[in-house]
Amino acid sequence: MILLDTHIWLWWLLGDGPLQQSNRNKLDELAREGLLAISWVTLWETEMLERKGRIRFKMPFEVWLEKATAPEICEVIPVDIDTVRMQRKLPKDFHADPADRLITATAR
Repeated sequence: MILLDTHIWLWWLLGDGPLQQSNRNKLDELAREGLLAISWVTLWETEMLERKGRIRFKMPFEVWLEKATAPEICEVIPVDIDTVRMQRKLPKDFHADPADRLITATAR
């Protein structure tokens, strides 16, 4: 299983951003094999970006979210007590963004 960062997931699904076509193709392949995952934190970050107007979807957010988290796209991994414990073990200077710390800990 490969856990995607929020921006990689969004760039891949929205077809924009600096992701090269070869990388998009590889993500398509991994999705077909059922090997992609995102953290629940990614859903929260995406909702925040949409609410602030930093990203826009061609359909209502709730509809897009259902499609983007379909089993053939990726698995959504919840944040649980083990995730919180793991993020506490990361070095204090690892990353200041709490969302990125939780996403990293989710990859345990």
